[in-house]
Order: sequence, then structure tokens, then C-alpha cells
Amino acid sequence: MYRMRIAIVGLALGAGLVLSAGLTTSGCSSSGPGGGPGGFVDSGGGGDGTIVDSGTIAPEGGEGGLRAFAYPADPGPGAFYVTISGESNALTGYPFPPDNYTSDSYMPDGWQFEILEYIVIVDKVTLWSNPDQSTTDQSQHGPPVAHLDGPFAVDLHKGGKIVGQGGYPELATPIGAITSQNDNGNAPFDTTGGTRYGFGFSTVQATYDAYNVNLDDSEAADFALMVQKGYSVFYRGTAVWKGDDPSSSYPCVQTNAGAGEDAGLVQEGDAEVPTYADGGYDFSQIDKLTFSFTLGFPTPTNYVNCQNMTGGGQALPGEDYARGVFASASQSEITQVTVHMDHPFWESFAEDSPVHWDNIASQYVGSTASPVPVNIEDFVGVPFHPWHDKAGTPLPWRNCVGPYYQPPGNGQMFFSTLSVPIDPQGTCTGTIGQDYTMANCTAIRDYNDFIRYTQSTQGHLNSQGLCYIDRQYPAPAGGS
Repeated sequence: MYRMRIAIVGLALGAGLVLSAGLTTSGCSSSGPGGGPGGFVDSGGGGDGTIVDSGTIAPEGGEGGLRAFAYPADPGPGAFYVTISGESNALTGYPFPPDNYTSDSYMPDGWQFEILEYIVIVDKVTLWSNPDQSTTDQSQHGPPVAHLDGPFAVDLHKGGKIVGQGGYPELATPIGAITSQNDNGNAPFDTTGGTRYGFGFSTVQATYDAYNVNLDDSEAADFALMVQKGYSVFYRGTAVWKGDDPSSSYPCVQTNAGAGEDAGLVQEGDAEVPTYADGGYDFSQIDKLTFSFTLGFPTPTNYVNCQNMTGGGQALPGEDYARGVFASASQSEITQVTVHMDHPFWESFAEDSPVHWDNIASQYVGSTASPVPVNIEDFVGVPFHPWHDKAGTPLPWRNCVGPYYQPPGNGQMFFSTLSVPIDPQGTCTGTIGQDYTMANCTAIRDYNDFIRYTQSTQGHLNSQGLCYIDRQYPAPAGGS
């Protein structure tokens, strides 16, 4: 279950309230996106031109707090309705055991991951001409024709009023409407179907200059932490091991890697590999722990020239969907900023990798805290290729979902960076806001680098549309 603590004050806005040049709350309501019951659900706030009373979120001293936000009404034909969603997992987390092993998202190592807050700061929603300017370089596009400026502070765990582009039960909340080409003389958008517009957006560091879309007083301290640390994305939640739950359909098994009391190298074919001689890794030392995580990511990123899962058109070679969005003569066009929750926990930089918590839990072996606090700063200097626990014992893969997960190896747990180099002695210099290349960030050095790098790929268009990733924090070049 997800929280919904928004109080509508019922103040109808005038039709001419301007959020940004060419952006208004006026216009007729259309049917909304498909995939759910009627496109809209009554979850409290959003899409009706009302102001949400989210309490006071201000820096210490109480001055210069977050700006009040007015939910924009659907602008109607010939315009773009900008929404945002964290997909259904932002609402539910990762329950374990799953209801459906085939279709649900879950952690195959048996952890139940509950999300309590999922705050993102989004800005610079942009439409460009000619998204297919280069068929081989997705970063290339024509000049900007329109924009929506924020920044917007949104807790995606609270869902929204509009069914998301991935289909119900995903929920999205509107953050703006782009009604004309406000970077091109306010010309109307082409609604004949002959023009596609490139689409992109940015995640940016938290600032009290942002619009408060749906944060409330209980999140003030976490937002202050985001500002202090320069976070652009923030997770708060809990993790508890449920792999032995009686309703689970499969026993947990582990691979044959480790350094038990009597372990040594054993011959397997032509290779010598580490194995357990005393029955396996003792997972009970981490399974008994409960975790309370506050994971903040200082990873501002531009998501450029995104592909569009719902937009039609012919995909370019090597891409899943056509780039960009069309304007419609019959209704507004939903352009949903989608920020996937799962990316930081992937086992690989490959898209849609399985997610894990064993590796994180293993770094707190011996902790007596209850719950154990977890921050990404704890992983500076922690190797991940391969994994060892806090005591230096090699960590095996664990599978608690039977045939529905296949570890990438039969030995010690390791996370893959694909073609991005790994070097614990690598260097990475620079300040946020620069362009980064291999010249000043030579490699992924530790798990802190890994989790930030894969987290920064989480921005998409309309659920699954991949974007070119333009990181605005020190990181190696390349990668998805």
C-alpha cells in the first residue's frame, strides 16, 4: 500500500494562469492515457487545476521555502500534457514473495523492499526539432522549439491522478502543459502527423527554488538533506528478508563460492575456483538484520532525445522505439517523464537487470543496530567485482525464486559494468555541471560509483522509452 497524504484545498485556478511561457492551466479535458479504467483514478490531487496544500517546506529559519504549485489541467488538442511517474513499483516497492513470479518485480534473493519516499527533482523539459538528425547518435537533434521550466520536487511514491503510460496500476501526476512552440515564436505545433518533436528532461540538484508538487511537512527534513548534499534523487524505505516466508514457493539456494572455515581452491575442469567446504555461506548473519535506507544520489543528468514506447513510427536500427512525440488534433499528447525505481539495484549496467539486496546487506555483517541505517556514502571504497561481505568473506549468489532467476555465474557474486572500465585506483575529478569524459573519470572505482552510474540511467519517456544519458556529475563516459 502506498501513502496518499495530499489535502486538496479546492481553489480553482483562472484559465489564464501562466506557469511558463506558453504553459497554462486552461483547456478542455480529454480522455487521458489508455491502459486503465477510464484513464483517471481518484487518488487525490492532480490534473484538475487545483492547488495542493502540502504544508511548509523551507530552509532553517523559515524563509525562501519551496514554491506553491498548481496542478495543470489537461490542455486539450494540439498541446503536450507533461506528467511524471515512478511506475507501479514506486507505489508498491518489491514485495516478497511475489504474487506472480512471472509478471511481478521482486528481488530474487528474498528481500522485501518497501519504499516510503521516492523524491525526484525534475527540470528543463524540452522539445526539439528533428529527433532523427543522426540515425546512429541519439544525442543529436535539431534546435529547441519549446520548453517547460521547473524545477519540480515530486514524491513519486504518492502516485497521481492519471493512469501511467505503462498501464494501470501505474499512476502519474501532471506537472505542466506545453501549448505552443514557446522557443519558436509561439508557433502552434503541427497536428497533421507529419512532424515528430524530440523530447528530453533533466534531473537536477534539490533547491528551495523548486515547485512543491506533493511533498508535505513530514518530508521537510529529507528535502533539507537533499539540498545540503546536492541530491537529485532520494529514496527512503526499509528492507527485510522474507526468503523463508511459508508462502514462498521455492527454497533459497546459493552458488558454490566462498571462503568458509575449511575452504580452499578446488579443481573444476581447467580452473581452480573458491568453494565452501563447510556447507556454504552463513546468510543468517545478514538475514536477521532489518534495514532502514536513506539513499541520496547527487547525480544530475540530462535525458536527451528519448524514444517513445507509445508514439508509433519506425524505430531506427538498434533502437526499440521511434524517437520523439507527435502533437494530436483530437486531444492532448501525454509526455510522461518516467523515473524507474529499480536501476540502482541492478546486477549489471545492462537494461532491465535483476535487482538485489544481498550485496548491500552483506556490508553490514556484525551490525547491532536495529534497524541498520544504509546510505550510499557507506559504499565508497567497497569492491563489487567480485563481492565480499564486511568481514572479507566472498559472497555467493542466492536464488529464492527457483526457475525464475538464473545467476550470471556459479561462483562468487559480481556486478558487471559491461564495457565501462573498472579500476579501484582510477581517478575521477571535476565539479557537477561539467561535461565528463574518460580524460577526467577513468573508471568505475567502487560500488558507490557503480550504484550512482546505473541509477543515472533511470530516466525514460512514456514508461520504457530509452534516452541518451548525458551525466552532469563526475562519471566515466559511455554506458547506457
